[in-house]
Amino acid sequence: QVQLVESGGGLVQAGGSLRLSCAASGRTFSTYDMGWFRQPPGKEREFVARISRSSDYIYYADSVKGRFTISRDNAKNTVYLQMNSLKPEDTAVYYCAAATFVNDRYYRNANRYGYWGQGTQVTIST
Repeated sequence: QVQLVESGGGLVQAGGSLRLSCAASGRTFSTYDMGWFRQPPGKEREFVARISRSSDYIYYADSVKGRFTISRDNAKNTVYLQMNSLKPEDTAVYYCAAATFVNDRYYRNANRYGYWGQGTQVTIST
């Protein structure tokens, strides 16, 4: 198993930046595909970004492409989400998730990820 703990959320003005971190413990971090999801207030959880075990394959939701960057440091057991040019519609609870394997066809599906963090709140003000 793997345990995930997110950090780095907060309140920022539109146009600002935040960097989320997700620290993993437990089984070898490098064996997991990692994803970031978010749940805006009153809405369903949605896919944000995914990174494969060796960072070979990276995908983003269209809504964040060009503004967000996912990365990982397997030596530090951590995955990051750098968020730039933030918009009020980015307001959400952000979750990191881990999967032993996610087929490229299904990486957007939250139910393909078996491990989740507790979430960190990101609020963007106008």
